[in-house]
Amino acid sequence: MTRCLNCGAERTADVCEACGLSSTLAEIALRRRLLNRTALLMLGALAFVVAGSEFPPLEIDGILIFVGLLVFLTLGLGIWVERRALQHAEVEALKRIYYGLIPVPWLLGALLIGNGWLDRAPRESWPTQVISRVRMFGPLPSNRLVVRSWREGHNVERIPVTRTDFDRFHPNDELVVKTGIGLVGIPWVVGVDRE
Repeated sequence: MTRCLNCGAERTADVCEACGLSSTLAEIALRRRLLNRTALLMLGALAFVVAGSEFPPLEIDGILIFVGLLVFLTLGLGIWVERRALQHAEVEALKRIYYGLIPVPWLLGALLIGNGWLDRAPRESWPTQVISRVRMFGPLPSNRLVVRSWREGHNVERIPVTRTDFDRFHPNDELVVKTGIGLVGIPWVVGVDRE
């Protein structure tokens, strides 16, 4: 007994009784659905990167690495589903896991936006010193100031800043980093200023 690639119903003949598609048409429908959901996944990953730059958490590098791994694992799972469908193997469980992972980047992006936008706690100010600067070019450029950390267990902090702030500060400059506690407890960078 196998399941229909389109609707997941148990199928005893070549034509599914639930959706009326043959195994070949069900495979085409599955591939189209996988393609559309993969596009949603990639748009969600892009939306997450934009959300991370709007209210940047202090641990943005670790968060970006986690979401990047999650997106690539999800893409790998989608490719595996498609390859198993070509072999007419059972894909229903893998397909459901893949579909369940599609909204995760969207949800994490919404979490970052809500963490900063709804944060009403008083801002904290941390005096520190610039060690170096890092500028990354590309479709979503990034400007970071590497500063001495004020947190226990950290040597440096990579603070995302605007282009104006990036040009304003140089190594060995003293500055104040303003942070928010975050609605869900993810500390984020409000801005930087001269001491």
